[in-house]
Amino acid sequence: MNALFRGLFDDAAIFPPGDLPMIGAVAAHRKRQSSPIAPLLGPFVCSLARWDELAEAAAGGPALAVSLTLPGPDSIVPSAPGVDVVAIEVPGHAERGAAITYVELPCAEITVPRAAALAAQDLRLKIRTGGVRAEAFPSEPELAGALWSAVRGGLAFKLTAGLHDPVRHRDPVTGFEHHGFLNVLLATARALQGYDIERTLADQDTERVVRAVAALDEPFAGLIRRHFVSFGTCSITEPVDGLLSHGLLPEEMR
Repeated sequence: MNALFRGLFDDAAIFPPGDLPMIGAVAAHRKRQSSPIAPLLGPFVCSLARWDELAEAAAGGPALAVSLTLPGPDSIVPSAPGVDVVAIEVPGHAERGAAITYVELPCAEITVPRAAALAAQDLRLKIRTGGVRAEAFPSEPELAGALWSAVRGGLAFKLTAGLHDPVRHRDPVTGFEHHGFLNVLLATARALQGYDIERTLADQDTERVVRAVAALDEPFAGLIRRHFVSFGTCSITEPVDGLLSHGLLPEEMR
């Protein structure tokens, strides 16, 4: 399997617009863990507000790797049988704790010096790339600036929301312009090479984007993924089907 996609998809099925009930989302995640697409899966994403639901749904099964979103840096991380908190996601500011820690910042606040400072504290970055309102989607220049700064500052990052399809497109229902996760992988590659990345993020030529991603070799894929760690998606099926449709995953993962 292409190293670019290993562990790329964090399971955010309980968040909008997916909004799956907790018990169904946990059951589906565990089922995928024993399926051919298991190597593509990151942790299950849950908010602190729904911890009790999560603990109840996860009880009695194998340990569930969880990335826990917290309302603030002073929130206490709970524990429960069957739940392994492998990462926490905090808005604005945080200090590294026992788990991998992601700090969510607006694109405009992400500069090379700030990225380097976060990396020096062994923190990671979380960037929001969509939502249920048009203003939640950063423009190409905004996202390009944030990604460039993260890469040049030596910082690992994850993205959240809006990345349903591999390539940038306009949603025919909402009219929102969605970033493509393949565009982001390519933009990360180009930033590592020192190139301008705004045009890469804006590229809606599916054939060109897919061809460029397929041409990335495995050693370079490893460098890319040291920065672009994963992204949260409310539907694991959509991005997986997108990769399959473009021939970027082996058919046995179908």
